[in-house]
Amino acid sequence: MIPRKYLILLAMVGMLVAFDQLTKLAIISNFYLGQSLPVLEGYFNITRIHNTGMAFGIFADHPSENTETVLLLLPLLTLAVILFIFFKLRNEQRLSTYALSMIVGGALGNMADRLRLGYVVDFLDFHWQLRMHFPAFNVADAAITLGVGLLMLSLFFEKIEGDSKDVERAPS
Repeated sequence: MIPRKYLILLAMVGMLVAFDQLTKLAIISNFYLGQSLPVLEGYFNITRIHNTGMAFGIFADHPSENTETVLLLLPLLTLAVILFIFFKLRNEQRLSTYALSMIVGGALGNMADRLRLGYVVDFLDFHWQLRMHFPAFNVADAAITLGVGLLMLSLFFEKIEGDSKDVERAPS
């Protein structure tokens, strides 16, 4: 029988990649680049943006001949490390299982854009009265961020292996 953590990984990754790609397809089909639709006036818009850089547009304004290679290889290396950690998880580490599954799903969703389009489609645009903007993001980015947050929580609430016995981590 397949261990539960692998079923969770497959299900979460499949759902996240599908939902991420469907939302991006809806944006590409209904918005032109730069078009914005206010959802909560003064706080939240749906805005089609093409991110040619890394997370939150880092390096988007400084392209070089190596940028495209780095933008493909770095996520692949990161995914390999995350999957290595995932395979080391014990079945009881459910929070970590969900967290790493969300990170993998988000990474694959954005990687699909980069391979297919050469950029990542972002569209969730939060701001304060159009003066202070949080960088636009997408469903994949949200999954990665939530996954990292859950992974941090798992450090406090899941058992870790000690040299002689399992030790319960709890906030001090």
